[in-house]
Amino acid sequence: MKKGSLLAAAVAAVSMTIAPALGNARAATAASAATDLSVETWDATSRGDIDPKVFAIAMDAAADALERGQVSAPATLTIIDYSRPSTDKRMWVYDLRSHALLFDEWVAHGRGSGKTMASSFSNQPDSNMSSLGLFKTGEAYEGHNGYSLRLDGLDRGVNDRARERAIVIHGAPYVNPVVARAQGYLGRSLGCPAVRPEIAHALIDAVKGGGLLFAYGGRS
Repeated sequence: MKKGSLLAAAVAAVSMTIAPALGNARAATAASAATDLSVETWDATSRGDIDPKVFAIAMDAAADALERGQVSAPATLTIIDYSRPSTDKRMWVYDLRSHALLFDEWVAHGRGSGKTMASSFSNQPDSNMSSLGLFKTGEAYEGHNGYSLRLDGLDRGVNDRARERAIVIHGAPYVNPVVARAQGYLGRSLGCPAVRPEIAHALIDAVKGGGLLFAYGGRS
């Protein structure tokens, strides 16, 4: 056999030995980086103090959107529980790959939705109400409220006018827990899920560009 043929045969033999191992390693890496929407794989510590029922409803909604092709491998899931009073932390941002709880925060609701508690929700322009359901995060931009993040509602008739209504995540000085405790309610928006200015930029950068946000209002 010629020297070139011997070398080719040796390379082929080595490749046959190494390839399965490399393939397994790549598969393991891909699996560890995959979006995980299985409630059972999340322990109580990684969930934070969210109501387990709300967490399960949000995960199911996200899984349905993924199955329908409305989203592709979202990296984060933000959950807002509007059934809690605005004086409580009621927004959680989860990394769907590492199971890390990235943010545990206060969030405003629309002034048309209620005072301390949000009890009314709408998809209509000029309602000044928050919307419920599942949203996909869009692009970040600099606007009237500074660094902000556009949201696209994925539930027809429930929140699909979010972009038209300019329902966005942004920082706002009225999202102040100290003032909220004194007056009994957090400052309110025109329907946007506004957050503390101190964390707005970091939160937006963590969830922008295809993440998911689920807003729960007390009705499954």
